Amino acid sequence: MARWDRSSGAVERRRPAALAAACVAVCVVATSALQAAQRNDVASRQRHIVQVEGHPVVVWGRVPEQPAAAVLLVHGRTWSARPGFDLQVPGLDRSVLASLASRGVAAYAVDLRGYGETPLDPSGALTPQRAAADISAVLGWIASRHPALPAPVLVGWSRGGAIALLAARDARLRVAGLVVYGFAFEPGARFGDAAAARPGRPAANTADAARSDFVSPDVAEPALVRAFVEQALAADPFQAPVAGEAQFNLIDPARIRVPVLFLYGRRDPTIVAGQAERLAARIRSSGTPSDVVVLDGGDHAAHLEATHEAWIDAVVRFVRHVSRPAGFR
Repeated sequence: MARWDRSSGAVERRRPAALAAACVAVCVVATSALQAAQRNDVASRQRHIVQVEGHPVVVWGRVPEQPAAAVLLVHGRTWSARPGFDLQVPGLDRSVLASLASRGVAAYAVDLRGYGETPLDPSGALTPQRAAADISAVLGWIASRHPALPAPVLVGWSRGGAIALLAARDARLRVAGLVVYGFAFEPGARFGDAAAARPGRPAANTADAARSDFVSPDVAEPALVRAFVEQALAADPFQAPVAGEAQFNLIDPARIRVPVLFLYGRRDPTIVAGQAERLAARIRSSGTPSDVVVLDGGDHAAHLEATHEAWIDAVVRFVRHVSRPAGFR
């Protein structure tokens, strides 16, 4: 186990020695392509519509002039892409899309069906398999926009991490690696179905629900929490209906064939100690590289808090390692 501190928070990294050595070798120096892609000005927000089997899926992006890699971010159960990954906080840089773009990454985030600006699925609820299929389609769309780049890296937050693992069952998935953030489960555990969505008007989201992810006052500034509450409720005033949670039982660590990084904040109340490490070990036992990074001080929203830069560092290191384009060597 190696440990180091950064200005934005302490990071603990847990990984096998061979993978650790590979990451160190890859990340020793900044590369010319990455430097060329970094810009002082932030890439402007883009809004795209990807048609998936006739259904419009909204994708948000910030893309530098010369990206060296691409990432797709998937939100969690309650809040959509913009509050989760493009949060605007006066006096603070907390947009994940902007931070990744400034590091040379073409950064995209999807509004799943029923969230943000993507219409609800015609069935009336979003299932994990439907979400995984939409993610696969969006990854293909990103790859077509950046044909000179390696396959994108898929980053899923919370329930989005579970969806990323489910999507990775498909060997045809166009992805260089997975970052499973703020999600883990005990290998062999079973998922049950959520209560069926009630017909009629969906339940309203609340300010208390928006504040609930911020449990570490040392890293969650009041201005950050206020901005998140305001922007989250504006983007997602009602709860998106979901169904078919038992479909997550189809996740099979033995079928994952791309590198996986498990990333979480040490104070994340949704993570049981040791689960991510045991899941990573199960994936490694099938011959696929897997790693765990823990952010000291961070909780379930570590990417938005004072641990933001440490979170970005961890993701970019992983992107460099699994993408390995000419500019990242």
